[in-house]
Amino acid sequence: MTDMITAKEAAQKWNVTPRYVQMACKDGLISGAVQWGRAWMIPACAERPSARGRNTADPDLPMPRKTPFLDMTDLYHTPGCAEDAIAKLSFNPEAQILFAAEIDYARGQIDKVYEKASYLLGKHSGFYAILAGGMLLGFCAMWRGDIELWKKAKQHICEAPIRTDSDREIVALTLAALDSSIYDITSFPDWFRMGIFELLPTDAFPAAKVFYAKYLYVAGYAVASNQLKLPGVQGTSLLTMLPNTFEPMICQAMADKTVIAEIYLRMVCAEAYHNSGDNAQAIRQIDRAIALAAPDGLWGILVEHRKALDNLLDERIAALMPHMLGHIKALAKTLSLGWANLSGTIRNRSISTKLTAREREVAKMAAFGMSNAEIAQALHISVAAVKQAIRLACTKGSVSSRSELITIL
Repeated sequence: MTDMITAKEAAQKWNVTPRYVQMACKDGLISGAVQWGRAWMIPACAERPSARGRNTADPDLPMPRKTPFLDMTDLYHTPGCAEDAIAKLSFNPEAQILFAAEIDYARGQIDKVYEKASYLLGKHSGFYAILAGGMLLGFCAMWRGDIELWKKAKQHICEAPIRTDSDREIVALTLAALDSSIYDITSFPDWFRMGIFELLPTDAFPAAKVFYAKYLYVAGYAVASNQLKLPGVQGTSLLTMLPNTFEPMICQAMADKTVIAEIYLRMVCAEAYHNSGDNAQAIRQIDRAIALAAPDGLWGILVEHRKALDNLLDERIAALMPHMLGHIKALAKTLSLGWANLSGTIRNRSISTKLTAREREVAKMAAFGMSNAEIAQALHISVAAVKQAIRLACTKGSVSSRSELITIL
């Protein structure tokens, strides 16, 4: 059968997944395909099947969900279903490339993200694909510490073809969500700050909840470190209250089967618990997030939150999946260097990447206004160890007092 090829060979020839070919054979979309046992043999001259008569090269097919954040919808509904979900989008090439790029980002595979995002932005892509492509390009800039790529990403988002008021609002949300990745929440629209999502398509709600949680956490962190003044709120009081908002959002994500949104929410919730002193609850959320992320290797999501959790994420990875700790640390090193360069440049700060996790944790607590004795008690170390950590943090960050420590974190 020299004129026949296997499903795997056809998949390589058409640049699709083997599952796509198998599904097309079962649906009778490939003329001359023959099943031998469990395998399919396909005429070597066969052409890639169209999507029930539609042109597979058409970039203007509507997105399966009205949102640029496809990965946070129920398209990814079960841990471990990433490849199946990608295959099921094979009849919409633009959506398939976008979703695959978002999964690549969740895995920390930044070079693949850059390639796919650049492809989407270089083609005649639809509105949501342009927004997502721009945002993904911005995330690549964050990992690479590339300020020019960051500006280019924002330009792409701003150039998306707006047709409705809802389009305008989702562009504003996309830009603000990108800014929130470097702890800048000043660009969030007023309606979003109030938790009003009704201006957005309902398909965008899962992602909106994630970005709202990030917004609240960054605000709570800014209040705790005396960078933001809110009437009647001081110290870590806001951080302490935030899990009361995040826990119901996590339950809703579970009910909606929006797994990636759930992972993000659990990690932000863990940050709030940890930074308000409740590590037991933080560990509960981290462990569940690890369990959800592991089947598809979505380590990039966890790494985004590693810095805010000090040693806690490493400790849980070491306890639950020790063979992945080296990979997590390698990803974190890349992100840490890129993030510090980009965020420091944009916010006019000299963010230190030389601090140990313990020095960073002590410096953060000092920035929260805690005394040396309070820090020592919270971390179960001596006051002398606290003083030494603060001295080293100041030296490594080239600052002269504990009041300036927040500028290097």
